[in-house]
Amino acid sequence: MELIMEQMPIVIHALNVGFLQTLKLFFVTLIGAIPLGLIIAFGSMSRFRPLSLLCRILVWVIRGTPLMIQLLIIYYFPGLVLGIPVWGGGEAGRFLAASVSFIINYACYFSEIYRGGIQGVPVGQEEAGLVLGMTRVQIFFRVTLLQMIKRIVPPMSNEIITLVKDTSLARIIALQEIIWAGQAFLKGSYGISGAIWPLFFTAVYYLVCNGILTLLLGHLEKKLSYFR
Repeated sequence: MELIMEQMPIVIHALNVGFLQTLKLFFVTLIGAIPLGLIIAFGSMSRFRPLSLLCRILVWVIRGTPLMIQLLIIYYFPGLVLGIPVWGGGEAGRFLAASVSFIINYACYFSEIYRGGIQGVPVGQEEAGLVLGMTRVQIFFRVTLLQMIKRIVPPMSNEIITLVKDTSLARIIALQEIIWAGQAFLKGSYGISGAIWPLFFTAVYYLVCNGILTLLLGHLEKKLSYFR
């Protein structure tokens, strides 16, 4: 027990640094995936057949393959196959590759949620807007969008909480997020070898983060309950 107490400051510091990297990847993914997902959703519903087909194939491929494989391909393929070091080196390069992988992956999942939310709004409301002289753009932003947001909050909340945990997959390309930091103590990277207990501490970080997100997203859902 005394040994654990001596190691505690080193462990907490390393986990804090790793968790900051996890949060950074989480927020960058959300910032990129939320608007990109809407663009892909519009593309999937487009009346221009080639664009619609392209977007649907992209979504099918991304949803049908593991995120871990996507990370490995996006990070290693340009350098090993094409001979073009797109991502550069070091932690910054790994973070950039991980961000691109996560944004593309989650944008495709979000696009299907958006598409379901948009198509779930009764067609009669769009027709009523056209009768009143509104343009399709006005109808989308003033009628469809607000109702879509209410419909998609529960499934989006689930994906956002899943994203927090999925960030741990970035360690496959040696991104030093919180799970990587916890595993480092097993390997002796911080001068502490064979210690498994720091890994259990990582669960506390995830639980606290997801607990806060659950409360915030639940509050948002209640705020939007006036659409019922």
